[in-house]
Amino acid sequence: MDKIILLIVFFMNSSLTPKPHGQKLILETPGLVALWDFKEPTGEARKAIGQGEFALKEQNGSLSRISEGPLSGYSTQFSGDGAYLMLPNDQTGKLNIHGVKQGVTVMAWVKWTGEQTGFVGGMWNEYQDGGKRQYGLFVSLPHYNGKNQVCGHISRTGKPTPPFPYSIDYAASKQEVPPNQWVCVAFTYDGKDIKSYFNGVFEKRKPELINHTKGFDAYPDGLIQAKNPYYFPEGIGNNGSDFTVGAVLLKSGMGNFFKGQIGGLAVLDRALGDTELKKLSTAFLQKK
Repeated sequence: MDKIILLIVFFMNSSLTPKPHGQKLILETPGLVALWDFKEPTGEARKAIGQGEFALKEQNGSLSRISEGPLSGYSTQFSGDGAYLMLPNDQTGKLNIHGVKQGVTVMAWVKWTGEQTGFVGGMWNEYQDGGKRQYGLFVSLPHYNGKNQVCGHISRTGKPTPPFPYSIDYAASKQEVPPNQWVCVAFTYDGKDIKSYFNGVFEKRKPELINHTKGFDAYPDGLIQAKNPYYFPEGIGNNGSDFTVGAVLLKSGMGNFFKGQIGGLAVLDRALGDTELKKLSTAFLQKK
Protein backbone atom coordinates (compact mmCIF):
# COMPACT_ATOMS: atom_id res chain seq x y z
CA MET A 1 0.00 0.00 0.00
CA ASP A 2 1.36 3.39 -0.93
CA LYS A 3 1.41 5.81 1.96
CA ILE A 4 1.87 9.52 2.44
CA ILE A 5 3.40 11.15 5.41
CA LEU A 6 2.94 14.65 6.62
CA LEU A 7 4.90 15.51 9.73
CA ILE A 8 4.94 18.73 11.58
CA VAL A 9 7.40 19.08 14.46
CA PHE A 10 7.41 21.31 17.52
CA PHE A 11 10.38 21.40 19.91
CA MET A 12 10.16 21.85 23.64
CA ASN A 13 13.27 24.03 24.15
CA SER A 14 13.32 27.81 23.89
CA SER A 15 16.92 27.90 22.57
CA LEU A 16 17.96 25.52 19.81
CA THR A 17 21.21 24.40 18.28
CA PRO A 18 20.60 22.70 14.92
CA LYS A 19 21.69 19.06 14.71
CA PRO A 20 22.96 18.29 11.18
CA HIS A 21 22.51 14.54 11.71
CA GLY A 22 18.80 15.11 12.37
CA GLN A 23 18.26 16.70 8.97
CA LYS A 24 20.35 13.93 7.40
CA LEU A 25 18.05 11.31 8.96
CA ILE A 26 15.01 12.91 7.35
CA LEU A 27 16.70 13.29 3.97
CA GLU A 28 17.60 9.59 4.02
CA THR A 29 14.07 8.48 4.95
CA PRO A 30 12.35 6.56 2.12
CA GLY A 31 9.33 8.38 0.74
CA LEU A 32 10.51 11.93 1.39
CA VAL A 33 8.91 14.33 -1.08
CA ALA A 34 10.00 17.68 0.37
CA LEU A 35 11.78 19.17 3.37
CA TRP A 36 11.80 22.91 4.03
CA ASP A 37 14.20 24.32 6.65
CA PHE A 38 13.11 28.01 6.32
CA LYS A 39 16.62 29.46 6.15
CA GLU A 40 15.73 31.97 3.41
CA PRO A 41 15.54 35.71 4.25
CA THR A 42 12.31 37.70 4.20
CA GLY A 43 11.01 38.18 0.67
CA GLU A 44 12.66 35.10 -0.81
CA ALA A 45 10.84 31.90 -1.79
CA ARG A 46 11.28 29.09 0.74
CA LYS A 47 12.74 26.17 -1.19
CA ALA A 48 12.63 22.47 -0.35
CA ILE A 49 15.12 19.64 -0.54
CA GLY A 50 13.79 16.36 -1.91
CA GLN A 51 11.97 15.56 -5.14
CA GLY A 52 11.80 19.23 -6.14
CA GLU A 53 12.39 22.75 -4.88
CA PHE A 54 8.65 23.43 -4.44
CA ALA A 55 9.34 27.15 -3.95
CA LEU A 56 6.81 28.57 -1.48
CA LYS A 57 6.21 32.27 -2.14
CA GLU A 58 4.96 34.93 0.27
CA GLN A 59 1.36 36.02 -0.18
CA ASN A 60 -0.53 39.02 1.22
CA GLY A 61 2.53 40.50 2.93
CA SER A 62 6.04 39.56 4.01
CA LEU A 63 7.20 36.97 6.54
CA SER A 64 10.22 37.64 8.72
CA ARG A 65 13.14 35.27 9.18
CA ILE A 66 14.01 34.62 12.84
CA SER A 67 17.49 33.47 13.93
CA GLU A 68 16.15 30.43 15.77
CA GLY A 69 15.13 27.04 14.49
CA PRO A 70 15.80 23.32 14.89
CA LEU A 71 16.84 22.46 11.32
CA SER A 72 18.84 25.35 9.87
CA GLY A 73 19.10 27.69 12.86
CA TYR A 74 16.34 29.83 11.32
CA SER A 75 12.55 29.89 11.19
CA THR A 76 9.78 31.89 9.54
CA GLN A 77 7.66 34.13 11.77
CA PHE A 78 3.92 33.99 11.11
CA SER A 79 2.15 36.86 12.84
CA GLY A 80 -1.41 35.74 12.10
CA ASP A 81 -2.04 39.03 10.26
CA GLY A 82 -2.77 37.63 6.81
CA ALA A 83 0.62 36.71 5.32
CA TYR A 84 1.24 33.09 4.34
CA LEU A 85 3.18 30.90 1.88
CA MET A 86 1.76 29.28 -1.24
CA LEU A 87 2.62 26.98 -4.14
CA PRO A 88 -0.03 26.93 -6.93
CA ASN A 89 -1.71 23.61 -7.66
CA ASP A 90 -0.18 23.34 -11.13
CA GLN A 91 3.29 23.41 -9.53
CA THR A 92 2.65 20.91 -6.73
CA GLY A 93 3.89 17.86 -8.64
CA LYS A 94 4.74 15.03 -6.22
CA LEU A 95 3.15 17.02 -3.37
CA ASN A 96 -0.22 16.30 -4.97
CA ILE A 97 -0.61 13.11 -2.97
CA HIS A 98 -3.90 11.31 -3.58
CA GLY A 99 -5.52 7.92 -4.05
CA VAL A 100 -7.93 5.47 -2.44
CA LYS A 101 -5.19 3.48 -0.71
CA GLN A 102 -2.59 6.24 -0.62
CA GLY A 103 -1.00 7.27 2.65
CA VAL A 104 0.60 10.51 3.85
CA THR A 105 2.80 11.95 6.65
CA VAL A 106 3.44 15.63 7.38
CA MET A 107 6.18 16.81 9.78
CA ALA A 108 6.99 20.28 11.00
CA TRP A 109 9.00 22.15 13.60
CA VAL A 110 6.98 24.98 15.14
CA LYS A 111 6.56 27.27 18.10
CA TRP A 112 2.86 28.10 18.32
CA THR A 113 1.62 31.09 20.34
CA GLY A 114 -1.53 29.26 21.45
CA GLU A 115 -3.90 32.08 20.54
CA GLN A 116 -5.91 30.63 17.66
CA THR A 117 -6.46 27.79 15.21
CA GLY A 118 -3.36 27.48 13.06
CA PHE A 119 -2.87 25.74 9.73
CA VAL A 120 0.69 24.48 9.41
CA GLY A 121 0.82 23.04 5.91
CA GLY A 122 -0.72 20.88 3.22
CA MET A 123 -3.21 20.94 0.35
CA TRP A 124 -6.37 22.29 1.94
CA ASN A 125 -8.95 24.67 0.45
CA GLU A 126 -12.29 24.83 2.24
CA TYR A 127 -14.25 27.08 -0.10
CA GLN A 128 -13.36 27.21 -3.81
CA ASP A 129 -15.76 25.16 -5.98
CA GLY A 130 -17.42 23.84 -2.83
CA GLY A 131 -14.11 22.78 -1.32
CA LYS A 132 -10.82 21.36 -2.57
CA ARG A 133 -9.59 19.76 0.63
CA GLN A 134 -6.98 16.97 0.32
CA TYR A 135 -4.65 16.73 3.33
CA GLY A 136 -3.51 19.20 5.95
CA LEU A 137 -1.95 19.60 9.38
CA PHE A 138 -3.49 21.97 11.92
CA VAL A 139 -2.92 22.99 15.50
CA SER A 140 -6.23 23.34 17.35
CA LEU A 141 -9.49 22.55 15.56
CA PRO A 142 -11.95 22.97 18.46
CA HIS A 143 -15.26 22.53 16.60
CA TYR A 144 -15.07 18.73 16.56
CA ASN A 145 -13.03 17.95 19.71
CA GLY A 146 -9.58 19.12 18.64
CA LYS A 147 -8.98 22.22 20.78
CA ASN A 148 -5.26 22.95 21.34
CA GLN A 149 -4.37 19.56 19.87
CA VAL A 150 -2.44 18.28 16.86
CA CYS A 151 -4.98 17.67 14.09
CA GLY A 152 -4.31 15.71 10.90
CA HIS A 153 -7.03 16.22 8.29
CA ILE A 154 -7.88 14.09 5.22
CA SER A 155 -10.63 14.51 2.60
CA ARG A 156 -11.72 12.49 -0.41
CA THR A 157 -14.43 14.74 -1.88
CA GLY A 158 -12.88 18.08 -0.90
CA LYS A 159 -16.22 19.11 0.58
CA PRO A 160 -17.80 19.11 4.08
CA THR A 161 -18.64 15.77 5.70
CA PRO A 162 -22.40 15.03 5.32
CA PRO A 163 -24.60 15.90 7.13
CA PHE A 164 -22.37 18.42 8.91
CA PRO A 165 -21.51 21.94 7.71
CA TYR A 166 -17.74 21.35 7.95
CA SER A 167 -15.30 18.50 7.40
CA ILE A 168 -15.13 16.34 10.52
CA ASP A 169 -12.57 13.87 9.20
CA TYR A 170 -9.51 14.57 11.32
CA ALA A 171 -7.53 12.86 14.03
CA ALA A 172 -6.82 14.94 17.13
CA SER A 173 -4.00 14.09 19.52
CA LYS A 174 -4.83 13.29 23.10
CA GLN A 175 -1.99 15.57 24.21
CA GLU A 176 -2.34 19.35 24.04
CA VAL A 177 0.21 21.58 22.32
CA PRO A 178 1.76 24.04 24.78
CA PRO A 179 2.20 27.66 23.68
CA ASN A 180 5.55 29.33 23.11
CA GLN A 181 7.63 26.16 23.10
CA TRP A 182 9.36 24.32 20.29
CA VAL A 183 7.66 20.95 19.99
CA CYS A 184 7.18 18.17 17.45
CA VAL A 185 3.76 17.55 15.90
CA ALA A 186 2.85 15.21 13.07
CA PHE A 187 0.16 13.14 11.46
CA THR A 188 0.16 10.03 9.32
CA TYR A 189 -2.44 8.42 7.08
CA ASP A 190 -2.08 4.86 5.76
CA GLY A 191 -5.20 4.72 3.60
CA LYS A 192 -7.32 3.58 6.53
CA ASP A 193 -6.49 5.44 9.76
CA ILE A 194 -5.38 9.01 10.47
CA LYS A 195 -3.06 9.25 13.49
CA SER A 196 -1.89 12.47 15.15
CA TYR A 197 1.35 12.66 17.13
CA PHE A 198 2.85 15.07 19.65
CA ASN A 199 6.64 15.01 20.09
CA GLY A 200 6.69 11.70 18.24
CA VAL A 201 4.22 10.02 20.57
CA PHE A 202 0.83 8.63 19.53
CA GLU A 203 -1.79 8.38 22.30
CA LYS A 204 -5.07 6.61 21.64
CA ARG A 205 -8.38 8.30 22.47
CA LYS A 206 -11.49 6.39 23.50
CA PRO A 207 -14.77 6.92 21.60
CA GLU A 208 -16.42 10.15 22.71
CA LEU A 209 -19.39 12.39 21.93
CA ILE A 210 -18.31 14.86 19.25
CA ASN A 211 -19.24 18.48 19.85
CA HIS A 212 -21.71 20.19 17.49
CA THR A 213 -23.10 16.92 16.07
CA LYS A 214 -26.44 16.74 17.94
CA GLY A 215 -29.74 17.50 16.20
CA PHE A 216 -28.93 16.16 12.74
CA ASP A 217 -31.38 13.65 11.24
CA ALA A 218 -28.86 10.82 11.30
CA TYR A 219 -27.50 11.81 14.72
CA PRO A 220 -30.28 13.25 16.91
CA ASP A 221 -28.22 12.50 20.02
CA GLY A 222 -24.89 13.33 18.44
CA LEU A 223 -22.06 11.33 16.89
CA ILE A 224 -19.81 9.13 19.01
CA GLN A 225 -16.44 8.22 17.51
CA ALA A 226 -12.74 7.89 18.31
CA LYS A 227 -10.62 10.90 17.36
CA ASN A 228 -7.20 9.20 17.51
CA PRO A 229 -6.85 7.10 15.49
CA TYR A 230 -9.59 8.37 13.21
CA TYR A 231 -10.97 5.70 10.88
CA PHE A 232 -11.18 6.99 7.31
CA PRO A 233 -10.88 4.33 4.56
CA GLU A 234 -12.10 6.60 1.74
CA GLY A 235 -8.66 7.81 0.65
CA ILE A 236 -7.36 11.21 -0.46
CA GLY A 237 -9.03 13.07 -3.29
CA ASN A 238 -7.25 14.70 -6.23
CA ASN A 239 -9.20 17.90 -5.72
CA GLY A 240 -7.01 20.65 -7.13
CA SER A 241 -5.90 22.49 -3.99
CA ASP A 242 -2.87 24.76 -3.79
CA PHE A 243 -0.17 23.82 -1.25
CA THR A 244 -0.16 26.45 1.49
CA VAL A 245 1.71 27.06 4.73
CA GLY A 246 0.28 29.22 7.49
CA ALA A 247 -3.30 29.69 6.19
CA VAL A 248 -6.15 28.12 4.18
CA LEU A 249 -8.92 29.53 2.00
CA LEU A 250 -12.26 29.82 3.85
CA LYS A 251 -15.60 31.30 2.76
CA SER A 252 -14.56 34.62 4.28
CA GLY A 253 -11.17 34.56 2.51
CA MET A 254 -7.84 33.29 3.76
CA GLY A 255 -8.04 32.26 7.41
CA ASN A 256 -6.98 29.80 10.11
CA PHE A 257 -3.75 31.79 10.21
CA PHE A 258 -0.88 30.12 12.04
CA LYS A 259 0.60 32.40 14.68
CA GLY A 260 4.14 31.65 15.78
CA GLN A 261 7.30 30.25 14.17
CA ILE A 262 7.75 27.37 11.75
CA GLY A 263 11.30 26.06 11.58
CA GLY A 264 10.78 23.03 9.35
CA LEU A 265 8.21 21.13 7.35
CA ALA A 266 8.47 17.71 5.73
CA VAL A 267 6.06 15.80 3.49
CA LEU A 268 6.45 12.09 2.72
CA ASP A 269 4.47 9.86 0.39
CA ARG A 270 3.97 7.01 2.84
CA ALA A 271 2.85 6.61 6.44
CA LEU A 272 5.71 6.41 8.91
CA GLY A 273 5.49 3.77 11.61
CA ASP A 274 5.49 4.75 15.29
CA THR A 275 9.15 3.88 15.90
CA GLU A 276 10.31 5.55 12.70
CA LEU A 277 8.34 8.69 13.42
CA LYS A 278 9.59 8.87 17.01
CA LYS A 279 13.21 8.66 15.83
CA LEU A 280 12.79 11.54 13.38
CA SER A 281 10.74 13.62 15.79
CA THR A 282 13.38 13.50 18.52
CA ALA A 283 16.38 13.95 16.19
CA PHE A 284 16.39 17.72 16.80
CA LEU A 285 15.44 17.83 20.48
CA GLN A 286 18.04 19.71 22.52
CA LYS A 287 19.02 19.35 26.14
CA LYS A 288 19.09 22.53 28.19
